[in-house]
Amino acid sequence: MTVRGAAIGGLSAVLLAAAALYATPAEAAAGGHDVVTWAASADRLGEGAPDRGYRMVVHTSVGGGDLRIRLSNAFGDRPLTLDSVYVGVQKSGAELTRGSNRRLTFGGGHGVTIPAGEAVFSDALPGSLPAATNLVVSLHTPDAAGPATGHGMAMQTSYTTQGDHTGEESAAHWTATTGSWFYLDAATVRTSAATGAVAALGDSITDGWQSTTDLNRRWPDYLARRLQRAATGVKGVANEGISGNKVLADGAGQSALNRLDRDVLSLPGVRTVFLFEGVNDIKAHTGVTADDMIAGYRRIIERAHAAGKCVVGATVGPFKGWSEWDVAAERVRQDVNAFVRDSGEFDAVTDFDRALRSPYDPERILPFLDNGDHLHPNDKGMQVLADAIDLTALDCAGGPRSTG
Repeated sequence: MTVRGAAIGGLSAVLLAAAALYATPAEAAAGGHDVVTWAASADRLGEGAPDRGYRMVVHTSVGGGDLRIRLSNAFGDRPLTLDSVYVGVQKSGAELTRGSNRRLTFGGGHGVTIPAGEAVFSDALPGSLPAATNLVVSLHTPDAAGPATGHGMAMQTSYTTQGDHTGEESAAHWTATTGSWFYLDAATVRTSAATGAVAALGDSITDGWQSTTDLNRRWPDYLARRLQRAATGVKGVANEGISGNKVLADGAGQSALNRLDRDVLSLPGVRTVFLFEGVNDIKAHTGVTADDMIAGYRRIIERAHAAGKCVVGATVGPFKGWSEWDVAAERVRQDVNAFVRDSGEFDAVTDFDRALRSPYDPERILPFLDNGDHLHPNDKGMQVLADAIDLTALDCAGGPRSTG
């Protein structure tokens, strides 16, 4: 269940108040809709800590107005209170651009209590937010305890403190660092009705493992930059990757099947689901067959289509040289990829296997694109993946294929 706050009034008409950065765009005109501009999959993050502040840096994709953020207590076993939440623009490290830090409200109030297992949207903050902004969300939890919800492998440096320093733009009290995002799982902006988003449902490759920290070089980041320059209606990108994640089984996060509704289908403005997942199921040697994987893919396709979303399927990349590779796993990968390429059940297909593989040994990643573990691409490999995507396929112009 997602609870949206009521709209707020009386705040500055310029979001985050940095006038040189925030010119009101045409997309924020009346008659538009909310579109996700940033997201990260929710997961368990150990135990919550009382009187803790988190200053989290996230990189937006689509620009627009009326920023909202979604805070999650999906894995909590008790209500979570956040008594102070601000958003600003990063200057450097934990320091914010002067004049940019603004308080968010929830149903008109300064704080919010989120029931266990639920999520809450903030009220809209009037004004406009440009694309590709390093947005900083600062929040304080006075009495958090029990399981914390967040995203473990952010590939981004964020900051923590004791006490409530959320309203400060200085970095003076934000001296500890973290590589995770806490309690924050999405941000949306209001933009034109013709603008939509794509949600990338994946594992560590989508999550960005082995890309360069703090430089936004995950393949969905490269995709967002391509979309920003392209003549396409899809501008928003939601990165819903979890390192180690599987299609069929819980473990490193809930399975793709079990988190599809929360992490993807609930996000405002998503037009297309980009499914790039399966290597962890295949290499785990748990007896998963190609038929099992295909059945899982089909369930994702059916549920996304029922929600009115298109689904782009990506082939599973090569991983020979990784410790779990063997001939049997390779055979499953090839059979799964044949289904993705040839079944016609996806609305479109992106051949990531072809983009990554070596012409000299197609069961391996091309060394130039390999970070060294023979499974995860390096920064250049991440860019190659993004460049392999047909941007027109993400528009879902004719709607999803019939599920009948």
